Amino acid sequence: EAAKLSNTLPRYVAVEGPIGVGKTTLARQLATLFGYPLMLEGAVENPFLDRFYAEGASQALPTQLFFLLHRAKQVADMPGNDLLDRSLVADFMIERDYLFARLTLDSEELALYQQIHKSLLLQPPTPDLVIYLQAPTDVLLERIQQRGLAAESQIAADYLISLSESYTEFFHYYDDAPLLIVNAAEIDFARNDVHFDHLLEQVLHMEGSRQFFNPNP
Repeated sequence: EAAKLSNTLPRYVAVEGPIGVGKTTLARQLATLFGYPLMLEGAVENPFLDRFYAEGASQALPTQLFFLLHRAKQVADMPGNDLLDRSLVADFMIERDYLFARLTLDSEELALYQQIHKSLLLQPPTPDLVIYLQAPTDVLLERIQQRGLAAESQIAADYLISLSESYTEFFHYYDDAPLLIVNAAEIDFARNDVHFDHLLEQVLHMEGSRQFFNPNP
């Protein structure tokens, strides 16, 4: 099926949104359908993340620095700008790390983070399409509880609210790539093929630089 769609598919798709919104599930499905490599953000590889969820600010800096250095390796592994060799689906954007850093670090820590970030000279390719998934905080909390990861059980509602607001602000001004904004509150890509098919239609018929998708439940 992907071969039939090859002329209309974006080559590099990034899926974004707050914790629990369904980024990884959707990214896996798109990568499988398109026949693209899949790149995941690597949260499970971060040894500081559990401590951050449990202890908060005291673990924020090592958590963010691990992600930053991990991201540098991922950028190096990303396909180049050769249109024949840049197919990719990712469940993150590089810019997300600064968004989290600004939310969790104090001013001195953020200044250090920015210095290290600048020294790494990260130059990731720009996505051909960004899919931004949105959902209310109560939905995010419910989905986090449903997947039952021990570390995530300690995520506070206030943190999710602040994170969602940061995403909203970031994408309000984002114009580097075509952006599909999806109301994901009432849809289930994992168990409902109709929801996924409707989203795929939006991807294949994306018009302009910004499009909203508010599917019927």
